[in-house]
Amino acid sequence: MRCSTLLGLLLAATPLAAQTAAPVSRAAATITAADVARRIGVLAHDSMMGRDTPSKGLDLTAQYVADQFQRFGLRPGADSSSWFQRYPITRRRLDLQESRVVFTAGSRQETAGFATAARYDGGSVPEKPVRAPAVLVAGAHTPSSVERVDVRDKVVLYVAPPGGDRSTVQQVLRVLFLAGPKALVVLSDADSATFASIIPKPPPERTVIGRPTGRPVSLQVRAGAVANALAAAGLDLAAVRTTSPTSRQISSLTVAVEMKDDIIASLSAPNTVGILEGSDPRLKNEYLVYSAHMDHIGITPGRPDSINNGADDNASGTAGVIGLAEAFSRPGARPKRSIIFLTVSGEEKGLWGSNYFVSQPPVPIEQIVANINIDMIGRNWPDTVVAIGKEHSDLGGTLQRVNAAHPELGMTAIDDPWPEERFYFRSDHYNFARKGVPALFFFTGVHEDYHEVTDSPEKINSEKESRILRLLFYLGQEIGNAPRRPRWNPESYKEIVEQKSVSRLSP
Repeated sequence: MRCSTLLGLLLAATPLAAQTAAPVSRAAATITAADVARRIGVLAHDSMMGRDTPSKGLDLTAQYVADQFQRFGLRPGADSSSWFQRYPITRRRLDLQESRVVFTAGSRQETAGFATAARYDGGSVPEKPVRAPAVLVAGAHTPSSVERVDVRDKVVLYVAPPGGDRSTVQQVLRVLFLAGPKALVVLSDADSATFASIIPKPPPERTVIGRPTGRPVSLQVRAGAVANALAAAGLDLAAVRTTSPTSRQISSLTVAVEMKDDIIASLSAPNTVGILEGSDPRLKNEYLVYSAHMDHIGITPGRPDSINNGADDNASGTAGVIGLAEAFSRPGARPKRSIIFLTVSGEEKGLWGSNYFVSQPPVPIEQIVANINIDMIGRNWPDTVVAIGKEHSDLGGTLQRVNAAHPELGMTAIDDPWPEERFYFRSDHYNFARKGVPALFFFTGVHEDYHEVTDSPEKINSEKESRILRLLFYLGQEIGNAPRRPRWNPESYKEIVEQKSVSRLSP
């Protein structure tokens, strides 16, 4: 009997049971409503000028966060031992006259210029010419059938079936785009005047974050402009422009894409990164990331109150990351794994900062085991927080266990009640998930002050937010001390990381 009792006690000594230890409880208690309110008051003050990306107010915000991290004893986690990971923001415009697509088949060479016969549709404008053999994909392909076509490092020439369903065509193009070609070229049968009319002149300005990502460039090319080169390669467009699905490599045809950008403006914006080293010699090389976006939408000119203070969106999340950093830095609260505390910018512009962070992380992305993202947790229900993404990994089960172990918080984490809004694809955790990092997104919903100047500090329920943050602290303790890292659900991994399903992917 005694051996069995001892065994039971040993089995009970899990990370979850250890959360009641006095140092951990004392650390959780440092997360107070007063601190939440004070920090939101600073972050959402008029002096921050709405925290637009980029702006002086955003830089002041980043410095405030860094000062807090330094006070807690974190170490700088960004570039060159800095608190700030600054990413370049360039405004660019395609130079139509200096950009072209060249088709070469033997001695036959024809050029489609971007001023008249080629159109840029998306992807990364290549910094240097892209040249690769062509592969033809034509006819009534489905997303499933086109997955079997080897297009990696090729230039895909896509010919849509006559009268093809637009949604299916877009899904097929999505699968091809994600399969790793050098370029994706849709061959159009439009006449020269019609095609020229769809080329925007002048071309629109584009915002590029960091260096070009290496994603394939997506184009349309008027087939008539390169018809002789296609014929020299043995490609009969009239024959393949049918409903029958066709795919084959065209070994005798090479396609080169030459594009030139004019840089109109060059700026930068900060992410703020602090790291708390884990206590275990081995597990400290794995990392949990707490993240929140510190930017907002700036100033709306022409109004008596023109500053969008963004108290809930997302001073609430930024204050949360600061409060969690303070709690974890207390004696006895440091988990076995290391923790990265991250506040990003550019979320409102298109998840810019988090996308740059996962592309240029301070530690190998494979060593980041989970992301807990916090965005708008200061309003609405006093006893409920939405945990978006529970179904995608065993983080959902971990959260349920932690939530059940802490009824004193009076806070219930529920599933996403608004799946039609696709919030999973709309905040910074999604960039972590795309890179294979299991993630949970904590959120308490939008309200009438969303993206309005009326999203002000006095409307925040800081007591409710402090209870949410204590729940997230205990969740981080569980993740940080668990013997194994979180695991994806296989179907979610296929859909989100491998992006093999197109029906639910973000546009």
